[in-house]
Amino acid sequence: MATDSWALAVDEQEAAAESLSSLHLKEEKTKPDSNGAVVKTDDNVEKTEDEEKEDRAAQSLLNKLIRSNLVDTTNQVEVLQRDPTSPLYSVKSFEELRLKPQLLQGVYAMGFNRPSKIQENALPMMLAEPPQNLIAQSQSGTGKTAAFVLAMLSRVEPGNKYPQCLCLSPTYELALQTGKVIEQMGKFYPELKLAYAVRGNKLERGQKISEQIVIGTPGTVLDWCSKLKFIDPKKIKVFVLDEADVMIATQGHQDQSIRIQRMLPRDCQMLLFSATFEDSVWKFAQKVVPDPNIIKLKREEETLDTIKQYYVLCNNRDEKFQALCNIYGAITIAQAMIFCHTRKTAGWLAAELSKEGHQVALLSGEMMVEQRAAVIERFREGKEKVLVTTNVCARGIDVEQVSVVINFDLPVDKDGNPDNETYLHRIGRTGRFGKRGLAINMVDSKHSMNILNRIQEHFNKKINKLDTDDLDEIEKITN
Repeated sequence: MATDSWALAVDEQEAAAESLSSLHLKEEKTKPDSNGAVVKTDDNVEKTEDEEKEDRAAQSLLNKLIRSNLVDTTNQVEVLQRDPTSPLYSVKSFEELRLKPQLLQGVYAMGFNRPSKIQENALPMMLAEPPQNLIAQSQSGTGKTAAFVLAMLSRVEPGNKYPQCLCLSPTYELALQTGKVIEQMGKFYPELKLAYAVRGNKLERGQKISEQIVIGTPGTVLDWCSKLKFIDPKKIKVFVLDEADVMIATQGHQDQSIRIQRMLPRDCQMLLFSATFEDSVWKFAQKVVPDPNIIKLKREEETLDTIKQYYVLCNNRDEKFQALCNIYGAITIAQAMIFCHTRKTAGWLAAELSKEGHQVALLSGEMMVEQRAAVIERFREGKEKVLVTTNVCARGIDVEQVSVVINFDLPVDKDGNPDNETYLHRIGRTGRFGKRGLAINMVDSKHSMNILNRIQEHFNKKINKLDTDDLDEIEKITN
């Protein structure tokens, strides 16, 4: 797979650096290093709306960087066909899809032995003749990027030297990640070429793109299609809109995406993917994908059966820290994750634990995404035994050795109500892979006790007060 436009110019590298820096928060006084060394964090802990949006893009990129293989999801897939009378096809092997030999070779070279759950249902729809439109819900690590890349590569006519497939990503970095998948899957297909429509990739005016696949961000792609005329949108066969939930959280992207879609031919295949399907995502999806098939994930069963949950009563932050030290002194812990509500608390706690001689890594929102990935990797390798973090780490990170999750602060939403979903994601970092897990909640006020009681009610699960008598039981869980 050749990528003539892959040799990015110096100014594009600068744009990349600028874009990367936009993914970390702006108000920090000191940055953690890539080892997660403990630093002072800023007093300004309130997130602006823009920072929340950046976090969504950053979290999506982080999940891509730390995934070495597909997630074995337990979610069931629900398929809604635009024509309910047509038979529903799913495949259990890539051979059933009758792919071109060089694409099948690329799929196997990437380590895919059989289709994932989302691929089983999505690929027959995406590769059908005549082409069908698709809106699909799919989380990170489920193989959806490989699925739509395979669809794009299958539709391309390599003899035609102009763009035929267009893929929109919310950020420069996410575009690059998708580009890597295209390169890997297409490496036995040297006639296919890829161009990046990203800020900083300067082309001469009047130039036409000869690459068959273009991947980029909405603003630049719109410029290339309309103002600069590098791409003839009427020749596009496949239009992919990836990470739609992140896309619509970014100002301008939604309108730009709709404007691009309106320039495409009526028979262009439209494929839209999103990890979540909130109302705003649905409305957007229905605007850009006419007459779609729909694949949704049924809600995963909330299971806390393998996790023992306790709470510890304290009066203030210092008492919470002392209780934490007492727990550590009483039991043997392989690896632990400790969740704090703010970066300021996380920074303070990591520093205090370091003074006590613990090997501590700190993960928080002001770190660049690559730094976060490096910290998680070190924690996975056991170089640090304790990971202190804010919610940036609550989702999608599987570390087999984590035996204890400690909520130093209970999770609440912006209105101060219990954030049950975040609680589930946090304590779900333990009790994975069929093992028993332990969650300990620090309670330091009537308000936080009320939050804990409401969490118990929501999950219909009693959380016991931690007594010294429980330590033997805990010791068994953590070893």
